[in-house]
Amino acid sequence: MAKSIFVRFEMPKDLINKTYEIIEMARDSGKIRKGSNEVTKLIERNQAKFVVMAEDTTPQEILAHIPLLCEEKSIPFAYVPSRQELGSASGLDVPTASVAVIDYGKSKILIESLMRKLGGGKKPESAKA
Repeated sequence: MAKSIFVRFEMPKDLINKTYEIIEMARDSGKIRKGSNEVTKLIERNQAKFVVMAEDTTPQEILAHIPLLCEEKSIPFAYVPSRQELGSASGLDVPTASVAVIDYGKSKILIESLMRKLGGGKKPESAKA
């Protein structure tokens, strides 16, 4: 399978699993929004705190702008391989291309850990001193 043009870095399997866990925890104890249009609006309004995108999204242009917007707004982001699994982690019975965490809930520590492992080192906004 060819890599998506919008994917800016590869994620190891253990970090992919941690990313799904973050979405599930934020869904249960915080707040998330699903879908590319909604995620784009949240990024543009600086309301997204963490963004996750599915690599198997077609056409790829649906998500091509999101990593650039996240970088511009200094919003951490990650990739997962499956829209179906991302939808399931988000509490949906259908696939979703992207999810934005807008309230960490109990997932804040996991997001901090994921960012350190990805080399981002950026702490979630509410954790800054």
